[in-house]
Amino acid sequence: MTEIASREDLVEAAGHPVGSGVAKPDYDPRLTNEDLAPLAEQSWGSYNIFAFWMSDVHSVGGYVTAGSLFVLGLSSWQVLISLVVGISIVYVFCNLVAKPSQATGVPYPVICRTVFGVLGANIPAIIRGLIAVAWYGIQTYLASAALIIVLLKLFPGLGPLADVGQHGFLGLSLLGWVCYAVLWVLQAAVFWTGMESIRRFIDFCGPAVYVVMFLLCGYLIVKAGWGAIDLNLGEIRYAGFDAVPVMLGAIALVVSYFSGPMLNFGDFSRYGRTFAAVRRGNLLGLPLNFLMFSILVVVTASLTIPVFGELLTDPVQTVARIDSTFAIVLGALTFTIATIGINIVANFISPAFDFSNVSPQRISWRAGGMIAAVGSVLITPWNLYNNPEVIHYTLEVLGAFIGPLFGVLIAHYYLVSRQKVDVDAMFTMSEHGAYWYRKGYNPPAIIATVLGAGLAMVPVLWTGGPGMATTAQYTWFIGMAVGFVAHLLLTKRTAAPAES
Repeated sequence: MTEIASREDLVEAAGHPVGSGVAKPDYDPRLTNEDLAPLAEQSWGSYNIFAFWMSDVHSVGGYVTAGSLFVLGLSSWQVLISLVVGISIVYVFCNLVAKPSQATGVPYPVICRTVFGVLGANIPAIIRGLIAVAWYGIQTYLASAALIIVLLKLFPGLGPLADVGQHGFLGLSLLGWVCYAVLWVLQAAVFWTGMESIRRFIDFCGPAVYVVMFLLCGYLIVKAGWGAIDLNLGEIRYAGFDAVPVMLGAIALVVSYFSGPMLNFGDFSRYGRTFAAVRRGNLLGLPLNFLMFSILVVVTASLTIPVFGELLTDPVQTVARIDSTFAIVLGALTFTIATIGINIVANFISPAFDFSNVSPQRISWRAGGMIAAVGSVLITPWNLYNNPEVIHYTLEVLGAFIGPLFGVLIAHYYLVSRQKVDVDAMFTMSEHGAYWYRKGYNPPAIIATVLGAGLAMVPVLWTGGPGMATTAQYTWFIGMAVGFVAHLLLTKRTAAPAES
């Protein structure tokens, strides 16, 4: 149930007082609140964007994803090439999606009004918001699982409470419920304090993980020796042209991993002082940071074999093997905090703006985030995560829907409107407004999105078709390309009669 949000209830944008978003008197209240209106002050520098990406990369999920690329049967240099190519694609696309929001000072769902119409923008907003809700729940579960490992290591007597068979409800153990609830509350508390507190939090998270990672790596080097380092975590099974399809799959995995925060990166780039500052932050946080983190991950993982007798790709499991209570607590809590950081960044802020965009006067930014938080519990994410097939399917579906939204936005901003945006028109319901289109909806953008998602879903649904299993890895690219081209063609076709 939602209540009409008063001015005092509206959360501050970027930590500034209520009203820092400049809502002009003639802005329609059905499209406006202080969270969605253009910012009066944009204060983030390159380091803040850099820290944003560190929080996004430096998590348990980021560690496992980077490590998994080194066990695909490729040589280390082939993996590094795949990493560089994949993260460079992410870097370029993030710059593309960052510019319109930085230039106008509005979040992702509002800039979508220029493409989908002032009412049609709710379509991409809801799609992105629902995806974020699912992943918010999954990431919270991952962080709670790390916390359980620490508690069981420190207090073995809690073992029965971690057994779903003895003490479980809806597929989660009693200890799991407690840990999940604790992290749920912690994340909500950080989010509730506003964007400036979130900025300070993510400024801390990324560097903190680097410190722990270097300490962990140093500990393993002391135990095993420098000679034990091996950048090939598994058997090299592919060489020459046989390695190309595997490398392309690795590149697609990197892009897919970042596809969510990449789509709504405008929610953060809007705070950038200049586009140059955002671009520098992206360069530091993506190609340079991700490559360094990946190398650190594989070095650390390779050392677990001689030290512990088996390959460990989960940093929390690695830390739990150390014979030091202090090291276990420090390491596991750091990775847990980092996962909270990526969750707030990637999966909390996005639906907060997205759901607020649906009904600005009834759902503030703060209320939108809490809707996402409650929804993340209702989907019981631990049941999704416990089934690898469902997770694999979810990743492919996610890419199929996010890809066309990205393609349509980029096509419209750079090729249709030529980077020109009428800011005031994004906040008017006037039928003469630039973004009214047809009753508030832009048919070409909506049709292009449906076409892109529909074609991208073909290999996901037609799993038995020739080459479909491999093609399903590229749902994001398929959806993005189809959405991009279809929007251009449909826009040109609908505009032609008016120009003649």
